[in-house]
Amino acid sequence: MKKTLLAVAVSTGVLSLSQPASAEFFADSKAGLEARNFYFNRDFRQDSASQSKQEEWAQGFLLRYESGFTEGTVGVGIDAIGMLGLKLDSSADRSGSGLLKRDKEAPRAAQDEYGEMGLTAKLRASNSVLKLGTLQPKLPTVQANDSRLQPQTFQGGHLNSLEIDGLTFDAGQLKQVSQRDSSDSEDLSITSGSARAISGGGTQTSDEFSFAGATYKWNSNLTTGYNYGNLDDFYKQHIFTVLHTLPLGDKQSLKTDLRYARSTDEGNSNVDNKAFGAMFTYAFGGHALGVGYQSMSGDTGYAYINGTDPFLVNYVQIGDFANKDETSWQARYDFNFASVGIPGLTFMTRYLTGDNIDLGAGSADGKEWERNTDIAYVFQDGALKNLGVKWRNATLRSTNFGNDVDENRLIVSYTLPLL
Repeated sequence: MKKTLLAVAVSTGVLSLSQPASAEFFADSKAGLEARNFYFNRDFRQDSASQSKQEEWAQGFLLRYESGFTEGTVGVGIDAIGMLGLKLDSSADRSGSGLLKRDKEAPRAAQDEYGEMGLTAKLRASNSVLKLGTLQPKLPTVQANDSRLQPQTFQGGHLNSLEIDGLTFDAGQLKQVSQRDSSDSEDLSITSGSARAISGGGTQTSDEFSFAGATYKWNSNLTTGYNYGNLDDFYKQHIFTVLHTLPLGDKQSLKTDLRYARSTDEGNSNVDNKAFGAMFTYAFGGHALGVGYQSMSGDTGYAYINGTDPFLVNYVQIGDFANKDETSWQARYDFNFASVGIPGLTFMTRYLTGDNIDLGAGSADGKEWERNTDIAYVFQDGALKNLGVKWRNATLRSTNFGNDVDENRLIVSYTLPLL
């Protein structure tokens, strides 16, 4: 499929450049090179763990190019992404962090380097854009993961339409995925796990995920949405969203984020889940205080495509708190130091606790809690402008299931605009 999409992208690009109207194709183009230096350390804090820790250090490069569109009734364009990952430190007993590709001949060892290139052909008519090829969707039903050295990418088609004022419509289909620590395209699978009680995972896969959805912005403070997703042979999912911001005065507001998802089985699984989430955030000055609630009900936990970010208010650095019958709470605090004259410096900390996890007949209920802290700084000017440094710390503890984890991530990134 990649070869077919590559041929489409190249041929459409060549045709567009042969037209006099190709000026906008170049004038609206943009490109950038991002360098990511990533250190990852996850320590499993119990003797029963099959691996004592994951610890790797790697350097990544992401080259992104987005063309403009040719003029005319139907505009044509091309996007491209090139990715390269280099091993700086790893070993067979410390691999598996998601930073580096595993060696096929020595599965527990990481390769010295890996890379991937993706091309996307795009067509624009009026206020609608159709993309075919390499995609990184950010929708409630499927959110590509970009939390390691390289982003997760998909192969497929995506239509985004803004024809009606205030209404955003999305529809499309995904066929294959390249995970964040791989350069190989593969079929799609479902996230599973003993505490999630979902069958049909493991080696079973699907080559078709269809999605459609609409979001309507009623005014500057209220947006509602509905999204549908179908992983063929695994599950169907309906997601409803409400996002509202209530101004409360000078530099104060209350943000309400409500999410409800209904997932049912199809074919090779037993998926049956109702997921409700609510996040309330009070912002004042550079401060933000948040309280979140999330509940799971039904015969299984929450279903989503393996490797993606689930659309849940309590999905955080390590856990998603989406196991069977789990109820969880979150308390969060953010501070933007720009409010005290230090732009670019931000701080976040949060604590989550979940209980009532159904681990099956004869087993006691499971419990878990997680604490996260992020500190980040992006240089605003001078020779180091666009250089970012982020430290992410997490602690996860569980009762009757799973691993106890202490985790640290140090990420140094730099983006160089090229166009």
